[in-house]
Amino acid sequence: MRFKISHEAKLIDGKAIADKIKNELKEKISDYVAQGNRPPQLTAILVGNDPASQTYVKNKMLAAKAVGIKSNTIELPDTTSQDELLERISKLNNDTSVDGILVQLPVPEHIDERTICNAVAPSKDVDGFNEINVGRLALDMKSIVPATPLGVYELIRRTEIPTFGKNVVVIGRSKNVGMPTAMLLHTDGRHESKGMDATVTICHRNTPPEQLKKHCQNADIIITAVGKPGLVRRDMVKTGACIIDIGITRVPGKEPGKTKLVGDVDFDEVRKVAGHITPVPGGVGPMTVAMLMSNTFMVAQSLAKTKITNGFGSD
Repeated sequence: MRFKISHEAKLIDGKAIADKIKNELKEKISDYVAQGNRPPQLTAILVGNDPASQTYVKNKMLAAKAVGIKSNTIELPDTTSQDELLERISKLNNDTSVDGILVQLPVPEHIDERTICNAVAPSKDVDGFNEINVGRLALDMKSIVPATPLGVYELIRRTEIPTFGKNVVVIGRSKNVGMPTAMLLHTDGRHESKGMDATVTICHRNTPPEQLKKHCQNADIIITAVGKPGLVRRDMVKTGACIIDIGITRVPGKEPGKTKLVGDVDFDEVRKVAGHITPVPGGVGPMTVAMLMSNTFMVAQSLAKTKITNGFGSD
């Protein structure tokens, strides 16, 4: 007679890891300022009054304060024209007191997102969305990596999940999340990008369900970022696989009028076969904010070195 072995995946606590990263940053920034440098400065631009965007920016500014980064939010009405927004960005690009610039996405429909992302100076682009930073990442060069993919990278690295030669499935091909995540996982660890040397398969909305299942069943790591609850089921996951759930969707809760956040993974069932799994919320989300702070400190250091090299000295 065969007995069923009880199993439950190890939870990857993104909040705990993010808190550790922020504590490390706080100490580094404190030392940096003690050496005579000014605190890093981050400016966010928020166009419109989308409640979710307002919450995201507020959380980013609170995190900045916690680690010793000065921050500022420029709030603009949703009637702001593209030219007006571009002018604001140009002024920040030329402001030597500003290190990091982020434009909270999405922007209103009358504004072209790609134009705005490319308008932010590559050296101050803490979101890593400028085409120059994207291109450098694609070429295995040192670049500013988008915060969410970088958060996934750090979760895997700090949890010591093996990636060298492993099979990885990334579900989702967005230019800000899925694509750069796949790049970080498959690129050569010997190069500047410090990639993870995995064999990566990218799936998306046009991947037939039966093919998606086959790809996932062969994966050592599954990373999903499409915002489709229940997409990754237990029968799609091989025993011991690592599951990183970036998806986030608000669905009706158990009580009338209440809602809850869920990911793309059937968490309760998949955790019975997976080796490691991230929760939603509390997984990748906190890491995104932590890595944005890391990017801000990195660009501040880089810009300070550039000023010294050009003979300007420190501020």
